[in-house]
Amino acid sequence: MRYLSTRGQSPALPFCDILLGGLAPDGGLYLPEAYPRVSRAELDAWRSLSYSDLAFVLLSRYIDDIPADDLRALLDKTYCAKTYAFVRSGSDATEITPLRWLEKDRLGLLELSNGPTLAFKDMAMQLLGNLFEYVLEGRGETMNILGATSGDTGSAAEYALRSKHNVKVFMLSPCGKMSAFQRAQMYSLTDANIFNIAVTGMFDAAQDVVKAVAGDTGFKARYRIGAVNSINWARVLAQIVYYFKGYFAATKNNDQRVAFCVPSGNFGNICAGHIARQMGLPIGRLILATNENDVLDEFFRTGVYRPRSAVETHVTSSPSMDISKASNFERFIFDLVDRNPAVVRELWAKVEAGESFDLSGTPYIERLSGFAFVSGKSAHTDRLDTIRRVFADYGVMIDPHTADGLKVAQDHLERDMPVLALETAQPAKFGDILFDALGREPERPPALAGLENLPQKVDVLAADADAIKAYIAQHP
Repeated sequence: MRYLSTRGQSPALPFCDILLGGLAPDGGLYLPEAYPRVSRAELDAWRSLSYSDLAFVLLSRYIDDIPADDLRALLDKTYCAKTYAFVRSGSDATEITPLRWLEKDRLGLLELSNGPTLAFKDMAMQLLGNLFEYVLEGRGETMNILGATSGDTGSAAEYALRSKHNVKVFMLSPCGKMSAFQRAQMYSLTDANIFNIAVTGMFDAAQDVVKAVAGDTGFKARYRIGAVNSINWARVLAQIVYYFKGYFAATKNNDQRVAFCVPSGNFGNICAGHIARQMGLPIGRLILATNENDVLDEFFRTGVYRPRSAVETHVTSSPSMDISKASNFERFIFDLVDRNPAVVRELWAKVEAGESFDLSGTPYIERLSGFAFVSGKSAHTDRLDTIRRVFADYGVMIDPHTADGLKVAQDHLERDMPVLALETAQPAKFGDILFDALGREPERPPALAGLENLPQKVDVLAADADAIKAYIAQHP
């Protein structure tokens, strides 16, 4: 299996090379030459597999430059009970991603936040950390990981890579824009290979810096810059697995269809669902949920992709979705325009110039319905109401991002197709919002008690690529 850039001007490469490279040299994102198709017989055979075994049969279709025994060992090391230990009461402690029915066979919550940072990002990031260490040790190389986070990616990356051999992490976050819990998870780490940098401005400014540094090919090569944001294909690849696992948990046979509702800011999580559907998983609907930063909802309603400026980007009570330029959206558009890289280059030249593009009235918009997307958005009052209603009706506490998803999921319920809402994080990460909604804070795992009281280490810098490059150069 080789991987192509969405912009078509970089050579096709094997998995391990794009794992370490992140963004393609031409500025595009990597995707496989073709999506492997899954047969009905394979779906039947995979229903009873453990999470690790299911990950192996799926990921081995995409990764052929790591020996099968080594890949299986990496997956067994990643997807084990020791790593995913924070199972909530009422859930199946034997499952990595338990399915909790709120309304039996109609509306379910797929728990994805039982990893070490209590967020769904752990599902991919723990594997990414093990893959990085394996490949770097095998090649005798070192790497500097540069990432940006709006909330959960940073802590998930740092916990996955802390004390790993041959790798350092430089994580950018928007200064003062994350929850106190999220900041404490990141800034309290004392591992010598972890560097936290709070940049002035919104998340998009931090993400733009990461792309600018990655676009400096000389600096990137000299300092071995890699990526853990969802621009890294391995992140999206790992997330495909829980769509299959969730589908099997929700159905009795493969004649049934399931809808997945996904809170989305950067389009990485739901992009994995899109790919699972392209592989042949019987997904009837992909329901995309945004908060007030509704650039993706606007596209799926109108065909117009209109990234917002920093001034237009709202600071909300679901902060991990406060994103106005969805970096993974380019992958979907590549498929939508029938994998024509010239069209992608033309469209993203507008995006990178701060302009919008409009596919309404083009042949491409006619193809859009074939990808089964629908969308909706949720505002502050919606998420508070949803948190209250879910707790009152089902006795389940949810975080504000999951509330956005459940609000939109309930707007799209269908009589003959269950909807699984993908959980974003455990409510303990957003105690202040839960207190506003319910008058009480959620319980947190005892191991994380007093997290906010630990000493924190973070440097504050301008959202400037040259400043960040100088910082990396000062910490060889």
